[in-house]
Amino acid sequence: MTGPHAEHVEAVFREERGRLLAALTRRFGDLDLAEEVTSEAIEAALVRWPVDGVPPRPGAWLMTTARRRAVDRLRRDRAYAARLALLAVEADRAAPAPGAGGDLPDERLQLFFTCAHPALNAEDRGALTLRCLAGLSTPEVARAFLVPEATMAKRIVRAKRKIREARIPFRAPGRDELPERLPGVLQVIYSIFTEGYAASAGPDLQRPGLAEEAIRLVRILRRLLPAEREVAGLLALMLLIHARRDARTGPGGELVLLGEQDRGRWDRTMIEEGLRLVPVALGGGPPGPYGVQAAIAALHDEAADVATTDWPQIVALYDLLLVLAPSPVVKLNRAAAVALRDGPEAGLALLDELAGEPRLRAYAPYPTARADLLQRLGRLPEAAAAYREALGLAGTEPERAHLRRRLAAVDPD
Repeated sequence: MTGPHAEHVEAVFREERGRLLAALTRRFGDLDLAEEVTSEAIEAALVRWPVDGVPPRPGAWLMTTARRRAVDRLRRDRAYAARLALLAVEADRAAPAPGAGGDLPDERLQLFFTCAHPALNAEDRGALTLRCLAGLSTPEVARAFLVPEATMAKRIVRAKRKIREARIPFRAPGRDELPERLPGVLQVIYSIFTEGYAASAGPDLQRPGLAEEAIRLVRILRRLLPAEREVAGLLALMLLIHARRDARTGPGGELVLLGEQDRGRWDRTMIEEGLRLVPVALGGGPPGPYGVQAAIAALHDEAADVATTDWPQIVALYDLLLVLAPSPVVKLNRAAAVALRDGPEAGLALLDELAGEPRLRAYAPYPTARADLLQRLGRLPEAAAAYREALGLAGTEPERAHLRRRLAAVDPD
């Protein structure tokens, strides 16, 4: 299957996979079974649809096929079916009473909250949700968390085993449980958005479908939890960043840096919505990490260009973010902002202090940032070495092409 028809079918699979997996997990109470029959349904579609055509309701076709495969599996394995039935009874007993606020408006979000159960550690929660609900591959999830692929595969297996052994029910939590699980859910949704806005690998710089799906999910959360300021902050952050999507690539898909983007191509409607949400996220108490990041994004979007951007305020916001959510990536971004406030030498000194950070060793933006500052300082041999290092770490072809051009500018040989 090739051409536009294949692209349409791929879009159907991408759109329906999360819904299918969430509904089947809720129905049968077993994530592994749901994954297996979801994959089998998609494989069946790849065989049937080129012959019969894509059905009018492809999601319903996939659901019927997957459900039949699951029922056949349970009929063949009575012991397995009995165990799932026991889990279903336990889930029903643990379910919130009617009217208790446990119903979420999207089955995928129900499974998001289930996978954010406090019995799972934070890293395993994020890995499991990205892999199973967002449909990212294990290598993509590994890159999102800046860990080796083998480490990520173990995390995913460990999380599934924990769910089975602890008999964690697949159900929507009650409202009293939501605040405890919300940070993990927001982290996962933002990770999905990040993979969509800046793909970890592949021929394209962006995966807009993933970014838009993350925005859709957080909009639902915003309607569900209007008093949660960090939900407003995350929605604002994603809107203010996603508004630049069309300007981030050139006609041939090449990377266009922030300072070189045509800001007239930024989505002003999306920016205005994000700007309205920033005061909501920052008001009414101490700010959270997403609110602070949204404020940083707002300063970028409000500026006419890089030169007139309020870099002192951005550095101050990064200082606050380091208190709220310290990480090597935040330190890297702060160093880049300091370079634009105080000059490349000041920024490079901060970057060099991060040289021993393990999480930055496989993170292409780190050597890229060093190379840029070294180039601006005229230290071209060192800049070339840093560009080569970044080139070996870059995940997408537009990033690699950009780095090859920058390398050629400092080292024509």
